[in-house]
Amino acid sequence: MDTREAAGYWEKNADAWTKLSRAGYDVYRDSFNTPAFLDLLPEVAGLDGLDIGCGEGHNTRLVAQRGARMTGIDVAETFVRHASEEEARSPLGIDYLVADASALPFEDTRFDFAVAFMSLMDVPTPERAIAETFRVLRPGGFLQFSITHPCFDTPHRKNLRDESGTTYAIEVGDYFERIDGRIMRWLFATAPASAKEGLPLFQVPRFARTISDWFNMLIAAGFAIEYVAEPRPSDETVEAFPDVQDAQVVAYFLHVRARKRPPSRAQPQRQPGASRER
Repeated sequence: MDTREAAGYWEKNADAWTKLSRAGYDVYRDSFNTPAFLDLLPEVAGLDGLDIGCGEGHNTRLVAQRGARMTGIDVAETFVRHASEEEARSPLGIDYLVADASALPFEDTRFDFAVAFMSLMDVPTPERAIAETFRVLRPGGFLQFSITHPCFDTPHRKNLRDESGTTYAIEVGDYFERIDGRIMRWLFATAPASAKEGLPLFQVPRFARTISDWFNMLIAAGFAIEYVAEPRPSDETVEAFPDVQDAQVVAYFLHVRARKRPPSRAQPQRQPGASRER
């Protein structure tokens, strides 16, 4: 599957996704995944930032509220429209545009940092997206992203629950199977039937990669991996949002921060035959 085809699916998802997520039904995002991501985020006030796969702009706005000058991109025009309408209602100085993460429409070294909240695993060519992000970052800049955890979001996956409905294990398999565009159909499970009435199922193209694939893509692009985290909801979070209890059993998400190292100073070259003595 190529970017154009994947974008078509996300365009079809955008209205229903925006409606349900803004109604509070993306509980894994809101209860612990995004808060953990923001806890990991370095100081960004006064910096130029790029949000890759911004969707309807929820997380872009959270980063902008920390003082960053944000630009958000998404392949789905409807997502960008929803994000732009929210920006018009409550301005934070965010620019949104339709763009492909694998061919960013920006000059080299345009941004101080980039974020990608749960988006890079949905890109058909993540290695190109990572290389493009490296290109548009200034030396010393960083990329921080979250993805579904490759070890526990596998092609075969089963949630094992006891008689009370409590998850005690996640059964996984086919970890090494490479998937390029298998369509998964679902809606947010926490949304009641009344909220989902009349909405089409999300159709999400899936692109499975191993954890070593992800780290090697970063290394190949020139990044230095700086921090890795696997967020887990607290007992207090589970008490408030019981549906996320299964994320205490295995890691559902992987957070990574990687740095574009400044070029090292070239060492002065000694002329052939020159004496070391002074």
